[in-house]
Amino acid sequence: MKLSDWTRLILLAAIWGSSFIFMRLVSPVLGPAITAGSRLFLAGAVLTLYCWSRNLNVDFKKNWKEFLIIGAVSSAFPFLCYAFASLYIPAGYSSILNSMTPLFGALFSALWLNEKFTAKKMLGLFMGTLGVAFITGVGTVEMSGLFLLSVCACLVATICYAISGIYVKKKASHIKPLVIASGSQLVASLVLLPFLPFSPLRGEISGFIVVNLICLSLLCSAVAYLLYYRLLADVGPTKSYTVTFIIPIFGMLWAYLFLGEMITLPMVFGCAFIILGTRFVVKV
Repeated sequence: MKLSDWTRLILLAAIWGSSFIFMRLVSPVLGPAITAGSRLFLAGAVLTLYCWSRNLNVDFKKNWKEFLIIGAVSSAFPFLCYAFASLYIPAGYSSILNSMTPLFGALFSALWLNEKFTAKKMLGLFMGTLGVAFITGVGTVEMSGLFLLSVCACLVATICYAISGIYVKKKASHIKPLVIASGSQLVASLVLLPFLPFSPLRGEISGFIVVNLICLSLLCSAVAYLLYYRLLADVGPTKSYTVTFIIPIFGMLWAYLFLGEMITLPMVFGCAFIILGTRFVVKV
């Protein structure tokens, strides 16, 4: 890859790694549903306007079914899960658990795309599972029902990401990726409307919270998608997937710098197991 490609890749990892910090700050005030729904609506609206400025037809009438399914599985439910998890587990933990996505992707690809699930991929999945067990079993965070539920929510989010990738490949490959990103996020914000009564405001909305919500929406979703699809076009999906290896590094770093979260040996070892397992699964 060229230097410009590496720059975009590292910048994308830094941005997506910061999303867990913003959720950790915003969700305890706005609640998980409002946090996720606002993020989706603002990002979807900005991306849709960007598509129109580029003469790309989002065509909600024609693509509404794909937008609904992709939006729900790839954005609404994962964002809601991570926003909920941010109430009870450190941001660094969430960023590490996010790295399980390619491992689940390999498993589902074997089930639904008839891709070979080799011994190497099986070893990768085992190492990823071992990494999760290491983090949750010997971490410094106090074990509780809500802690374990939050870990499960993060894993559900990664499963959703993996399933959405399979669906896009099988059912929505005819739609331009940027159009999918725009339409699906806007529609996904509507999917979360029924959850709003069960997730009321939890605190007072200040200017600080608004700024962090805007950063979460525009930086971590809108700008991040533009960077990601530029990478897809320039270097292809396989090399773009390597962003998964770097996100936990930035997630833990930002959490340490801005939230004062400690970087512990269990986190480092667990992260190493998951990334190594992902390396076995994803060819780079």
